[in-house]
Amino acid sequence: MKKFVFYLVIASVCMLAISGCSSQSSSSDGKVTLKFFHRWPKEPERRYFEEVVKEFEKEHPDIHIQTEAVLNDSYKDKIKVMLGTSSPPDVFFSWSDEFAAKFIRGNKALDLSSYYKNDTKWSSQLVGTQIKPFTYEEKEYGVPWQMDAKSFFYNKDIFEKLNLKPPSTWEELIKVSKKLKANGYTPISFGTKAPWTISHYIGTLNQRMVDEKTRERDYDAKTGEFTDEGYIKALEKLKELMPYFNEHVNSIDHEYARQQFKSGKSAMMYAETAEIKLVEPVNLGLFSFPDITGQKGSSNALTGAPEGFMISSKTKHPKEAMEFLQFLTSKKMGEKLVKDVGKYSAVQGTATEENSTATQREAVQQIIDADSMVSWFDMDVDVEIADVYLSSIQQMLGGDMTPAEVMKSVQKAAKQVREAAE
Repeated sequence: MKKFVFYLVIASVCMLAISGCSSQSSSSDGKVTLKFFHRWPKEPERRYFEEVVKEFEKEHPDIHIQTEAVLNDSYKDKIKVMLGTSSPPDVFFSWSDEFAAKFIRGNKALDLSSYYKNDTKWSSQLVGTQIKPFTYEEKEYGVPWQMDAKSFFYNKDIFEKLNLKPPSTWEELIKVSKKLKANGYTPISFGTKAPWTISHYIGTLNQRMVDEKTRERDYDAKTGEFTDEGYIKALEKLKELMPYFNEHVNSIDHEYARQQFKSGKSAMMYAETAEIKLVEPVNLGLFSFPDITGQKGSSNALTGAPEGFMISSKTKHPKEAMEFLQFLTSKKMGEKLVKDVGKYSAVQGTATEENSTATQREAVQQIIDADSMVSWFDMDVDVEIADVYLSSIQQMLGGDMTPAEVMKSVQKAAKQVREAAE
């Protein structure tokens, strides 16, 4: 009986909270209230968003922004729940590709195509390749806010000391790694305690070792089989790097691995270009993921994806929500993003000599010059497949599974997802 009363109270509180939130769309003073939900409750992003909101409200005194933020992993679950309520956030953060596509297919996201078409002064400023991952059936449902991609970081001082050059082929990467290890350095920092870090390696290796049409078919929940031999070859390449990673990769988190690189204990790290500011003051250089003999994918396809924002299909104030989203993705706010946070705005020309380093501008140019973007693996496939894929690779890195066994587990998961989608 006590449990029943407790749950009844909780349910009542939730209903009051929901009704309270829905009544806030227009306040008693005539202002429109927009609910804004993102995933950065920590600095420096938290202050950035606070200042953006404050400036927007100053320029739009008839609009009030109500902000909520939770950390990355919590966000993934909470946004799905919130979009299923009667009062979802008006403007919300979203990863691109399959993560966004699920909201679109579920009619949770507003079609923004007319805004793109009617306000070309704003939309033409966005980097074109960053819009596509938020496009579904030739309609735009989201706006890219920041760009990010993967690149190999290397410590120029260590390379110069050992007379090494950045590798451009897989064979050269192995050769460089052997010399670094022989001289007492950890060649490559890597921490897989949080398995999302694995997705960046395997996403790139799959792109290189499996042809594009096969990957597209397999990454589709309705048709995925993952039987191509290229997937095993990709895992075998990852295994080749194991002697050159730091020990106990499954016990080390990404932040610790990055600190090892920053302190000069390791010489290379396959990292996100948004992390450049986090490894200062390393004398940092960048090189692209090396070419692999027999690869089937383009060397000029870059692993990475934009992150952006969408508007709820249930919003009562689409015009005001879009005004805020356009303000957030303006050139002025893009320049502020680069300067204050060190992330790269999806607005062209926002990384300048005044607000960024030469290495940061090099990273931005790599994204702009790429023929195409290969999305983060864990955002590009069904979550059930991603979970099995990455946890199985963790076991492989721990010596408990072979590449063939990993793919058997993935094929089983893909079959279950495929059958559920029928």
